[in-house]
Amino acid sequence: MGLLDGKVALVLGVANKFSIGWAIAQALHREGARLVLTYQGERVERSVRALGETLPGTLVLPCDVNNDAQIDALFREIDAAHGGLDALVHSIAYAPTEALDGPYLHTSREAFRVALEVSAYSLTAVLQRAAPMMARRGGAAVTLTYLGGERVVPHYNVMGVAKAALEMSVRYLAADLGPHGVRVNAISAGPISTASSRAIKGFLEMAHRVAEQAPLRRATSADEVADTAVYLLSDLARGVTGEVVHVDSGYHVLGAV
Repeated sequence: MGLLDGKVALVLGVANKFSIGWAIAQALHREGARLVLTYQGERVERSVRALGETLPGTLVLPCDVNNDAQIDALFREIDAAHGGLDALVHSIAYAPTEALDGPYLHTSREAFRVALEVSAYSLTAVLQRAAPMMARRGGAAVTLTYLGGERVVPHYNVMGVAKAALEMSVRYLAADLGPHGVRVNAISAGPISTASSRAIKGFLEMAHRVAEQAPLRRATSADEVADTAVYLLSDLARGVTGEVVHVDSGYHVLGAV
């Protein structure tokens, strides 16, 4: 038996086979969950549908988290297909590329708005719709963050501010939804090579440095993050909410290196 047998899990933010969200989706399926994957726009639809076909029984639906009507439609379709929701994975982050280079001081008003709306507010937006469905039978949500939300990381800039807002949102959402039996947590993952991370200038050098200096002396794998997500979404973590769990080979415990 799997840890998530019979549970319905929504994974937002899968773009391709390198996405951390995809690693999490595979782990949830392995543990018996029935999956719903989303895609944003025609550009990634084909890729996400192809991935979904490799996991039998997976439902693939459109969702642009900047569009309230699409979010509403997503949860109506999930409710019609499954009659509820048990687990939600929020693996969504975006900032304009130009906002990740140069000083944070130069961040434009529009880049700030976009980064905060997509990367932080979207968790609140989807939980507004998901929480009533999850509260019917208990449930849990997990989002993905990064050390750049706690410390200054070169070239992370406005994404660091967005991740800080996301982590604080996790705590407030956990407080709001706890009385309804819904848990909310975050995973702070070490640097993992994805399409998004490679947009950060100097990412490969940073990832190499982390692997050399982290207490475990190795890089973080997407599978490690996925297994932690399984734990947080399962009944094993039934007493855990409002936490930011670091899966980064221990790098976050170090001082300046």
